[in-house]
Amino acid sequence: MNPTAVIQQIQAWMKEERLSVKVQQDPRAEAHFLIKYPAGNQGHMFAVVVPKGRDLVAISSMTRVDEGQQKEMAKHMKEDHDEWLEWVHEGRLQLIRSTVDWGIHMGHTEKEKSGPLQAFNVSLPIWFDGLSKNEFMHSLRRLWLAKLGVIHEIKYSYGPGVGKPGPVDDWAKAKNNPSNKNSPGPAANESTAEHEVEFDEKMSFGSGFDPTEWA
Repeated sequence: MNPTAVIQQIQAWMKEERLSVKVQQDPRAEAHFLIKYPAGNQGHMFAVVVPKGRDLVAISSMTRVDEGQQKEMAKHMKEDHDEWLEWVHEGRLQLIRSTVDWGIHMGHTEKEKSGPLQAFNVSLPIWFDGLSKNEFMHSLRRLWLAKLGVIHEIKYSYGPGVGKPGPVDDWAKAKNNPSNKNSPGPAANESTAEHEVEFDEKMSFGSGFDPTEWA
Protein backbone atom coordinates (compact mmCIF):
# COMPACT_ATOMS: atom_id res chain seq x y z
CA MET A 1 0.00 0.00 0.00
CA ASN A 2 1.16 3.55 -0.68
CA PRO A 3 0.63 6.47 1.75
CA THR A 4 -2.25 7.94 -0.27
CA ALA A 5 -4.20 4.66 -0.23
CA VAL A 6 -3.47 4.23 3.50
CA ILE A 7 -4.74 7.72 4.31
CA GLN A 8 -7.93 7.19 2.31
CA GLN A 9 -8.54 3.85 4.02
CA ILE A 10 -8.04 5.30 7.51
CA GLN A 11 -10.40 8.16 6.72
CA ALA A 12 -13.02 5.66 5.59
CA TRP A 13 -12.64 3.61 8.79
CA MET A 14 -12.94 6.67 11.01
CA LYS A 15 -16.10 7.70 9.17
CA GLU A 16 -17.56 4.18 9.49
CA GLU A 17 -16.93 4.21 13.24
CA ARG A 18 -18.28 7.76 13.60
CA LEU A 19 -15.12 9.06 15.26
CA SER A 20 -14.60 12.80 15.61
CA VAL A 21 -11.69 13.86 13.39
CA LYS A 22 -9.62 17.04 13.20
CA VAL A 23 -6.94 17.49 10.52
CA GLN A 24 -3.59 18.85 11.75
CA GLN A 25 -0.96 20.70 9.72
CA ASP A 26 2.29 18.78 10.10
CA PRO A 27 5.24 19.23 7.69
CA ARG A 28 6.78 15.94 8.87
CA ALA A 29 3.75 13.87 7.94
CA GLU A 30 1.80 12.77 4.88
CA ALA A 31 -1.27 13.08 7.13
CA HIS A 32 -1.90 13.92 10.78
CA PHE A 33 -5.33 13.51 12.37
CA LEU A 34 -6.64 14.09 15.88
CA ILE A 35 -9.42 11.67 16.70
CA LYS A 36 -11.56 11.04 19.75
CA TYR A 37 -11.79 7.42 20.84
CA PRO A 38 -14.08 5.95 21.94
CA ALA A 39 -16.96 8.14 20.81
CA GLY A 40 -18.87 9.80 23.64
CA ASN A 41 -17.99 11.16 27.07
CA GLN A 42 -15.35 8.50 27.76
CA GLY A 43 -13.31 9.42 24.69
CA HIS A 44 -9.68 10.51 24.72
CA MET A 45 -7.77 12.36 22.02
CA PHE A 46 -5.32 10.40 19.87
CA ALA A 47 -2.91 11.51 17.17
CA VAL A 48 -2.95 9.31 14.06
CA VAL A 49 0.05 10.08 11.88
CA VAL A 50 1.39 8.80 8.57
CA PRO A 51 4.99 10.11 8.71
CA LYS A 52 6.90 11.00 5.58
CA GLY A 53 9.46 8.47 4.44
CA ARG A 54 8.05 5.59 6.54
CA ASP A 55 5.71 2.71 5.75
CA LEU A 56 3.76 2.88 8.98
CA VAL A 57 0.89 4.57 10.81
CA ALA A 58 1.74 5.96 14.25
CA ILE A 59 -0.92 6.33 16.93
CA SER A 60 -0.20 8.21 20.17
CA SER A 61 -1.84 10.04 23.05
CA MET A 62 -0.53 12.28 25.84
CA THR A 63 -2.01 12.76 29.33
CA ARG A 64 -1.17 15.48 31.86
CA VAL A 65 -1.49 14.75 35.57
CA ASP A 66 -3.83 16.96 37.58
CA GLU A 67 -2.22 19.74 39.63
CA GLY A 68 -3.81 18.50 42.86
CA GLN A 69 -2.59 14.96 42.23
CA GLN A 70 0.92 16.25 41.58
CA LYS A 71 0.87 18.04 44.94
CA GLU A 72 -0.21 14.84 46.69
CA MET A 73 2.65 12.99 44.96
CA ALA A 74 5.14 15.64 46.10
CA LYS A 75 3.86 15.21 49.66
CA HIS A 76 4.21 11.43 49.37
CA MET A 77 7.79 11.80 48.11
CA LYS A 78 8.75 13.74 51.24
CA GLU A 79 6.89 11.58 53.74
CA ASP A 80 7.92 8.15 52.43
CA HIS A 81 10.45 8.34 49.62
CA ASP A 82 10.97 4.56 49.38
CA GLU A 83 7.23 3.95 49.02
CA TRP A 84 7.06 6.66 46.37
CA LEU A 85 9.85 4.99 44.39
CA GLU A 86 7.96 1.70 44.64
CA TRP A 87 4.82 3.37 43.28
CA VAL A 88 6.73 4.77 40.29
CA HIS A 89 8.34 1.37 39.70
CA GLU A 90 4.94 -0.34 39.67
CA GLY A 91 3.62 2.32 37.30
CA ARG A 92 6.43 1.61 34.84
CA LEU A 93 5.78 -2.12 35.08
CA GLN A 94 2.07 -1.54 34.42
CA LEU A 95 2.90 0.34 31.23
CA ILE A 96 5.35 -2.36 30.14
CA ARG A 97 2.72 -5.05 30.70
CA SER A 98 0.27 -3.11 28.54
CA THR A 99 2.56 -3.94 25.56
CA VAL A 100 2.41 -0.42 24.15
CA ASP A 101 5.27 2.03 23.67
CA TRP A 102 5.31 4.67 26.39
CA GLY A 103 7.16 7.58 27.94
CA ILE A 104 6.80 9.44 31.23
CA HIS A 105 7.62 12.99 32.31
CA MET A 106 8.81 13.44 35.89
CA GLY A 107 9.12 16.72 37.70
CA HIS A 108 12.72 17.77 38.11
CA THR A 109 15.20 20.38 39.18
CA GLU A 110 18.22 20.60 36.88
CA LYS A 111 19.16 17.00 35.88
CA GLU A 112 17.51 15.08 38.71
CA LYS A 113 14.05 13.82 37.68
CA SER A 114 12.73 12.74 41.05
CA GLY A 115 9.05 13.48 40.52
CA PRO A 116 6.14 13.97 40.77
CA LEU A 117 4.72 12.26 37.69
CA GLN A 118 3.62 15.16 35.48
CA ALA A 119 2.61 13.55 32.17
CA PHE A 120 2.83 10.33 30.21
CA ASN A 121 2.32 9.26 26.62
CA VAL A 122 1.45 5.96 24.98
CA SER A 123 1.97 5.01 21.34
CA LEU A 124 1.88 2.17 18.83
CA PRO A 125 3.07 1.72 15.23
CA ILE A 126 1.19 -0.23 12.58
CA TRP A 127 3.23 -1.03 9.49
CA PHE A 128 1.44 -0.87 6.16
CA ASP A 129 1.76 -4.61 5.50
CA GLY A 130 -0.17 -5.36 8.70
CA LEU A 131 -2.72 -2.57 8.48
CA SER A 132 -6.38 -3.55 8.66
CA LYS A 133 -9.45 -2.05 10.24
CA ASN A 134 -9.29 -4.69 12.97
CA GLU A 135 -5.64 -3.86 13.78
CA PHE A 136 -6.26 -0.12 13.64
CA MET A 137 -9.28 -0.18 15.96
CA HIS A 138 -7.72 -2.66 18.40
CA SER A 139 -4.59 -0.50 18.58
CA LEU A 140 -6.74 2.47 19.60
CA ARG A 141 -8.47 0.28 22.18
CA ARG A 142 -5.19 -1.01 23.63
CA LEU A 143 -3.81 2.51 23.97
CA TRP A 144 -7.02 3.76 25.55
CA LEU A 145 -7.03 0.94 28.11
CA ALA A 146 -3.32 1.49 28.85
CA LYS A 147 -4.09 5.14 29.57
CA LEU A 148 -7.09 4.30 31.74
CA GLY A 149 -5.00 1.90 33.81
CA VAL A 150 -2.54 4.63 34.75
CA ILE A 151 -5.21 7.32 35.19
CA HIS A 152 -7.26 5.18 37.58
CA GLU A 153 -4.15 4.16 39.53
CA ILE A 154 -3.26 7.84 39.99
CA LYS A 155 -6.79 8.64 41.13
CA TYR A 156 -6.85 5.68 43.53
CA SER A 157 -3.50 6.64 45.09
CA TYR A 158 -3.67 10.44 45.01
CA GLY A 159 -7.31 11.42 44.85
CA PRO A 160 -9.47 13.03 42.15
CA GLY A 161 -7.38 16.19 41.90
CA VAL A 162 -8.63 19.75 41.49
CA GLY A 163 -9.68 19.65 37.83
CA LYS A 164 -6.67 21.63 36.60
CA PRO A 165 -3.72 20.19 34.62
CA GLY A 166 -0.46 20.47 36.50
CA PRO A 167 2.90 21.73 35.20
CA VAL A 168 5.20 19.69 32.96
CA ASP A 169 8.81 20.72 33.47
CA ASP A 170 10.01 19.09 30.24
CA TRP A 171 7.52 21.13 28.20
CA ALA A 172 8.48 24.37 29.95
CA LYS A 173 12.12 23.65 29.11
CA ALA A 174 11.20 22.95 25.48
CA LYS A 175 9.30 26.25 25.21
CA ASN A 176 12.44 28.09 26.27
CA ASN A 177 14.44 26.39 23.51
CA PRO A 178 13.31 27.77 20.10
CA SER A 179 15.40 25.19 18.25
CA ASN A 180 13.45 22.29 19.76
CA LYS A 181 11.42 20.79 16.89
CA ASN A 182 8.95 19.21 19.33
CA SER A 183 8.31 22.30 21.42
CA PRO A 184 4.71 22.25 22.68
CA GLY A 185 2.10 24.90 22.11
CA PRO A 186 -1.39 25.43 23.54
CA ALA A 187 -3.20 22.25 24.41
CA ALA A 188 -6.83 21.24 24.09
CA ASN A 189 -8.64 19.73 27.08
CA GLU A 190 -10.29 16.36 26.65
CA SER A 191 -12.90 15.27 29.13
CA THR A 192 -13.84 11.92 30.56
CA ALA A 193 -16.59 11.17 33.03
CA GLU A 194 -14.15 11.26 35.96
CA HIS A 195 -11.01 13.06 34.84
CA GLU A 196 -9.70 16.12 33.08
CA VAL A 197 -6.74 15.18 30.95
CA GLU A 198 -4.91 17.29 28.42
CA PHE A 199 -3.55 16.47 24.98
CA ASP A 200 -0.96 18.67 23.34
CA GLU A 201 -2.09 18.90 19.74
CA LYS A 202 0.81 21.10 18.60
CA MET A 203 3.44 18.42 19.17
CA SER A 204 3.88 16.43 15.99
CA PHE A 205 4.24 13.02 17.61
CA GLY A 206 4.11 13.72 21.34
CA SER A 207 7.11 14.58 23.48
CA GLY A 208 9.88 12.06 23.01
CA PHE A 209 7.85 10.14 20.43
CA ASP A 210 9.19 10.00 16.88
CA PRO A 211 8.07 7.29 14.41
CA THR A 212 11.19 7.85 12.30
CA GLU A 213 13.28 6.33 15.11
CA TRP A 214 11.51 2.96 15.07
CA ALA A 215 13.83 0.17 13.98
